[in-house]
Amino acid sequence: MTHRVIDLETWPRAAQFHLFRSYRQPHYATTTRLDVTHLMGRKAAGVSIYRGCLYAIGAGIHAVPELCLRFRGDTVVTHDAITLSMTVPTDVGSFGYAYVPFQADFAEFDRQARALIGKAASGGVLDANSGARDDLAYLSCMPWLDYTSINNALPGPDDCIPRVTWGKIVARDGRWDMAMTLEVHHALVDGAQVGAYFAATQVALNAI
Repeated sequence: MTHRVIDLETWPRAAQFHLFRSYRQPHYATTTRLDVTHLMGRKAAGVSIYRGCLYAIGAGIHAVPELCLRFRGDTVVTHDAITLSMTVPTDVGSFGYAYVPFQADFAEFDRQARALIGKAASGGVLDANSGARDDLAYLSCMPWLDYTSINNALPGPDDCIPRVTWGKIVARDGRWDMAMTLEVHHALVDGAQVGAYFAATQVALNAI
């Protein structure tokens, strides 16, 4: 993990950080709909819709510096790169975890993601993060449900790893869209950054 420590003495939002670190329930989840018409059109060219969504999420996270921030006690660090950790159904009816480093080149990301997800599906990677790493974002797809809101099971107020969930892709008036949720810790991420994430993710969806 390559990271640097944030100087709280000069960090503009240090006051907000200390405020929300004191909350018992500091997380909040925001759901919106994203247009995946372009991505669905790429399916004929062999592009995986699922891995395309993973890529766009990774691009959105890396476009917003606050989503790369983590705290360790009262120390705040920023990571140069975030690894995407997603739940993967296994062949025996349970689920495991894949860990896919984000890469800006879609073809290379897609190749690596396919291999790592395949390994997790066959039982090659089963362990959830023990807490040893915080250079992660947790991802989960719910393709069975066109939901309107969702939140995640969280171990406590000190967990500051962002969660991204997305749902069933549905047709509407000749286009395709889906729900996506970003859940974050308010000590590190405000509403403006949530909006920036969704905007950047939409740009990536349109560019694959």
